[in-house]
Amino acid sequence: MTEQITTVTFFKMQGFSNQFYGFSQVQLALRELAGVKGLTFLKTLGTGGGDGFSLRPDFSTYAFLMVWESRAHADRFFESNPYILEYRHRSRETFTLYLENAMAHGKWDHKNPFVSRGEVKDEKPVVVLTRARIKPAKLITFWANVGSAASDLHRYSDLLFGVGVGELPAIQQATISIWKKAESMKNFAYQSKHHQKVIKLTRKKKWYQEELFARFIPVDATGTWQGRSLPAQLNM
Repeated sequence: MTEQITTVTFFKMQGFSNQFYGFSQVQLALRELAGVKGLTFLKTLGTGGGDGFSLRPDFSTYAFLMVWESRAHADRFFESNPYILEYRHRSRETFTLYLENAMAHGKWDHKNPFVSRGEVKDEKPVVVLTRARIKPAKLITFWANVGSAASDLHRYSDLLFGVGVGELPAIQQATISIWKKAESMKNFAYQSKHHQKVIKLTRKKKWYQEELFARFIPVDATGTWQGRSLPAQLNM
């Protein structure tokens, strides 16, 4: 059985110089981290402003999505890699989730980087990733319809964290959400009228060139966000 582990790290930057650093690293980090031992997939991501899903970027918040051959490789990186230590030093706040992939379908850059190795239980926490590359000709109709579904997400009390992230503004979009219970996530997915509308329109309008959907089981977490401990909220 594979030992693959996925990490998602969010960084909150304060002050112009640190925010400019974070912005510049969305592309530069790909070069800096090329060749890191055990790292099989890396995406460096900006985030949306407002409630986290605006087209207007949030220049204070950035994320790294990383897939590792094993937990040992991830731990070694976060403990001793000079680049990530400098990035954390520049951050006002940061947290990292360690995830086992429960299910993933679709592709990201022509491949599915996640190996399934678990099962999500309704009463347990779940982390959800959705990602799509939008066809340029479909951008206007996509953004005219997706906003209402994103806003609806924040109405669910069991949502611990939810934000829109992306490699390129407007075109390559993803959502990362953390739920106290998988059951609540399913209620949103299947009962939200706005979300169901977007799903139907996606099929009808054929907005995407490429898409991926994945569910993860959180197995560990470090750090805080907005002064709150994520491990405590996930009962870890």
